[in-house]
Amino acid sequence: MPNYSTNEFKSGLKVMLEGDPCAILENEFVKPGKGQAFNRVKVRNLMTGRVWERTFKSGESLEGADVMDRDMEYLYSDGEFWHFMVTDGSFEQFAADAKAVGDCNIWMKEQVVYNVTLFNGAPISVVPPNFVELEVTETDPGIRGDTATGGNKPAILSTGATVKVPLFIEIGDVLKVDTRTREYVSRA
Repeated sequence: MPNYSTNEFKSGLKVMLEGDPCAILENEFVKPGKGQAFNRVKVRNLMTGRVWERTFKSGESLEGADVMDRDMEYLYSDGEFWHFMVTDGSFEQFAADAKAVGDCNIWMKEQVVYNVTLFNGAPISVVPPNFVELEVTETDPGIRGDTATGGNKPAILSTGATVKVPLFIEIGDVLKVDTRTREYVSRA
């Protein structure tokens, strides 16, 4: 893998740090009035999810991480693993464990494409699409006149996720939900 110098650091760059693959979240170049310039970098460990800040002297370099981000279709869960298939024609299948799926499990819906990060051929993280369409399985009935300005009520979706929805939403409605903010967007 290539080495990246501090002047090549940018958000999203994947590097090896302390033996684990990490993603750079933020990079700030600092040139003090006295002394050597340095980079203040915020990184996320892709194996553990831990985020921390580190400084590198100007001119230092890090080895690039051998990770691949691939779009894969979610197939099914067998209780222990979540199974994904590559959709580029090779139809390779990968099994991700609970650590790799993490909080994404409340957005898992069959036949939806997710971004899966592979390290040494094994999934280490799964990122859901920005928007998913899920059915409402449980919610309280909204009563007309409940509020003057329109209110919200909790709704449980088919995957188990709970989101706040407007009062007119009923059981059986299919909703478009933003997975980044966990907010209702619209009816599908």
